[in-house]
Amino acid sequence: MSFMSSHPGERSHPPLADTPLIFIDLETTGTRATRDRITEIAALRVIDGQIVDRFVTLLDPGIDIPARIATLTGIDNALVTGAPGFEEVADDFERWLGDGWLVAHNARFDYSFLRNEFRRLGREFRRRVVCTLKLSRALDKSSHHHGLDALLTRYQLEPHAPRHRALGDAMTLFSVWQYWARHHYVEQIETLVLDQERRRSLPAQLDPGLLDELPARPGVYLFYGHNQLPLYVGKSVNLRSRVLSHFNNDHRNDREMKICQQTRHLEWHETAGDLGAQLLEARLVKKLSPIYNRRLRRSAGLHTWYWPTDAQAPQLAGQKMLQEEATGARYGMFRSRREATHALTGIVEQQRLCPRVMGLERGRGRCFAYQIGRCAGACCGEESLESHTARARDALESLRIRHWPWEGRVAFREAASEQDVVYHLVDQWCYLGSVENLDQAPTANDIAFDVDTYRILTRFLANEHDCVSVIPLEDQRPVGTT
Repeated sequence: MSFMSSHPGERSHPPLADTPLIFIDLETTGTRATRDRITEIAALRVIDGQIVDRFVTLLDPGIDIPARIATLTGIDNALVTGAPGFEEVADDFERWLGDGWLVAHNARFDYSFLRNEFRRLGREFRRRVVCTLKLSRALDKSSHHHGLDALLTRYQLEPHAPRHRALGDAMTLFSVWQYWARHHYVEQIETLVLDQERRRSLPAQLDPGLLDELPARPGVYLFYGHNQLPLYVGKSVNLRSRVLSHFNNDHRNDREMKICQQTRHLEWHETAGDLGAQLLEARLVKKLSPIYNRRLRRSAGLHTWYWPTDAQAPQLAGQKMLQEEATGARYGMFRSRREATHALTGIVEQQRLCPRVMGLERGRGRCFAYQIGRCAGACCGEESLESHTARARDALESLRIRHWPWEGRVAFREAASEQDVVYHLVDQWCYLGSVENLDQAPTANDIAFDVDTYRILTRFLANEHDCVSVIPLEDQRPVGTT
């Protein structure tokens, strides 16, 4: 590929001129490379500014093509019937690519789909990549729109039909590249392309292709060190920006620097939304015990204040009480007896309750708190025990653990769109897993109360979320409803 030289009459030879450029575009069944599949490939081999060969084929994705995608691209289930699957063309396609640079608009999308298709075949796929979307932003920082349609309008170029089909879009992208070749110096293009290479190589020990694949979607990410040692599990509503922020911040934060220096591998799991990301994060932290996760680790030895209905004061109970049916109320979840006692003492002092009646100190008659004006006198008859009990229960209400409000399992339905719906299965505050179809709903024989799932779900129940709704399973209704 040739560009304008900064020295007229002198031919420059940047790295891009050393190998063919492969202008590529894919059509797919959706936007999630780990779940959706390729339906069409179009690739143009360009040498010294000329198209010398093409690779164009429809593919049978092996899954249903959504109606909205068929309407956009014109590729429906009928059109791909009889077309080869990716596994049938993989060898020929890889040989055809050779060692050429892949050039694509929003290259992360196309490259991640190719890598995942090869990964399903048990093969690694790596290529040097030029993203023309990033290149456009670097060449024209004053413009805010860099989609292909915007570039065609800005440069007064004619699109190649059909648009939103692989060949038409690949040809259109090549036209944009030719425009840049006529209007920019070779050194400028080379510098910007090499800058892309440097940025996508951070951190150096990670496969740069993984960073390019990161989607701007909700999900959970996992950093692994040497010998697949789990280092850190995190979640975000935007996986791409969150993961990259770890590496961008490593020079300002000791913890981030340690994670960056030790990370050898990266994985992620996309979710429909924030609820699914939080539930999966909590489960993976407990399962893997990553060394840099202090929160969400498996809670052993939790304590709660259990107050039987016929008692005058709460009793400190262990984690078993959190997992059993109880006639009384349970208040708070604490990681030690000391933490539980400190919390109750604070409430007692704030509300002028009697620490002796509340079981925080032993003895008879007037307590010391009454003598200094910090007890209303339940210990000596100045306040009735009935009044004291009512005040104490009201004071503890903010810590009250909610009973499971359904008769059995429920599904928390989370939808990123009409086509992207996931059901999170929960029973007795225990997260059972997530499915895309309720027919796949798992059951669990050993249900255990989980403090983190409880906290996550009660936050969502307390705040209305348009994307989340609750569906009782097996025709069960929430307790107390008609």
